[in-house]
Amino acid sequence: MRRAREAVGRAAAQVTGQALGPYQSAVVRIGFAGTWLFFLLREFPHRAELYGPDGPWSWALAERLTASNGAFTVLMWSDSTLWFEIVYALSVLASVGLMLGWRTRATSVVFMIGVLSLQNRSVFMGDGGDNVIHLMAIYLVLTRCAQVWSLDARRVRTHGSATAGAGGPVLWAVLGAVFAYGAATGRFSYGWLAGFAAVWVVCALWWLVDRYEPEGEGRAVLDVLANLLHNAGMLVIMAEVCLIYATAGWYKIQGSRWQDGTALYYPLGLDYFTPWPGLSALVAGSGTLVMLLTYGTVAVQVAFPFTLFNRRIKNVLLAVMMLEHAGIAVLLGLPFFSLAMIAADAVFLPTGFLVWVGVRCAVLRARRAAADSPADPVPLDAEPSPVPR
Repeated sequence: MRRAREAVGRAAAQVTGQALGPYQSAVVRIGFAGTWLFFLLREFPHRAELYGPDGPWSWALAERLTASNGAFTVLMWSDSTLWFEIVYALSVLASVGLMLGWRTRATSVVFMIGVLSLQNRSVFMGDGGDNVIHLMAIYLVLTRCAQVWSLDARRVRTHGSATAGAGGPVLWAVLGAVFAYGAATGRFSYGWLAGFAAVWVVCALWWLVDRYEPEGEGRAVLDVLANLLHNAGMLVIMAEVCLIYATAGWYKIQGSRWQDGTALYYPLGLDYFTPWPGLSALVAGSGTLVMLLTYGTVAVQVAFPFTLFNRRIKNVLLAVMMLEHAGIAVLLGLPFFSLAMIAADAVFLPTGFLVWVGVRCAVLRARRAAADSPADPVPLDAEPSPVPR
């Protein structure tokens, strides 16, 4: 019993004392923000047809649907083209800010609002990758995903605090005004209003404590709560990825098209899914290759959740799944779906590998800087330690 109590105590201290997986959360942040940014830029010429006033799913139909299912979207606040353009532009800017880790607490909220607003405006425009982005945009708000590889982390190292400067208070003042307007005009449901109010109040309290009592008990309590939320959010992200693969794999087992290989063979002959017809024909022309890819996909998806108990096997299957999604992007022409799934898979990447990648990138940057300024070489710094934000 004593050993059990000690083990529980150590686990509780670890969960409350630090935000676990700082490198994994940073990769997930960069991956999903980058995927959504590239999608918005790729579809910029078609934005009005996808989510705006020129789409087949009209504003009136969207208003009726959101009124019935309670989906959140600020695009229902007005049917003007100017409002749509503002929301689309803010979604692009929020994606850039989140990917760079600039004022991550605020930009993660704006990123979530942008994702939900656009996707819930035209629910028939998305695919499986959009569904994953939809969920992860919500989970990222809970995480401390800017401890490394972010402008916030650099601000902590240079200024001693992530809240330094006027950028954060200005962003939250604007968000507070928007939330107040939405509450006064009845634009928010009670659930979303309570959620946004809680986020705004907690972040305002964090800014006050971090600015005026950075070493006090209040900051320690907020750190514990933030660590708990972060670790819970990371656990939910990992569970979500396992659930996606488990359900996909078991449903494939029950389907005859995956048993006879037609689920892969027929899409390789469709014009919509053949950006490289010659390559698709080459793969479809080999029955052995189609069989291996079909049965391999099902086996990997079903087995992956169980391999989390063995680190080496998990890393091998993780690499296989990422290569599989890269193949889907090339063969079937679904790059954003593949990017979203690879970003989700990144939550399971080993910390040692991510640290090695960070060090190599830092070395390359330092060498490039030294080559540009040979008279004043830049020292090769090691990967910085995670910093709280």
